[in-house]
Amino acid sequence: MKTFGSCLSGQAIKVAGLAAALLLSVSAGHAQSGPFAGMDGNWSGNGTVALSDGTTERIRCKAEYKVNGTGLGLKQSLKCASDSYKFDLSSDVTSQGERISGNWSEASRNVFGNLQGTVGGGQIQVFVEANGFAANLTVRTSGNKQTVQIDSKGEIRGVNITMVKG
Repeated sequence: MKTFGSCLSGQAIKVAGLAAALLLSVSAGHAQSGPFAGMDGNWSGNGTVALSDGTTERIRCKAEYKVNGTGLGLKQSLKCASDSYKFDLSSDVTSQGERISGNWSEASRNVFGNLQGTVGGGQIQVFVEANGFAANLTVRTSGNKQTVQIDSKGEIRGVNITMVKG
């Protein structure tokens, strides 16, 4: 025989489960809107950095992405370090359709500038520039996996990173 308390407890669990499912579907729907869908959160991984002296080193990286409420703005923080090299890259971009623009900075060298490019299909391609520095940056995101590639003619010749979310 069921008591009133156990019946109420079962109903409460069902209601809580339904509420959680609705909350997750609303959150997932919101997170999936806009050109930066799926990027919000913390990512980490490793890769390589090629320096101007011809050496290549393994590099470890952590990234944090914050997508704004409209889904059209993204703030990125990417921190990477190898045995002898590190960089601390931040960017703030907005999207107008497939076109994106914004600014970026590298804290350890006090370098900052502008960026512009395109976004779509899980890929961001931008050209970043500052006084005496220019690079192409590509970010590809698929599910919980992301690759970052930076190509330049400066001190850093190339960076290839693979990260996972979580």
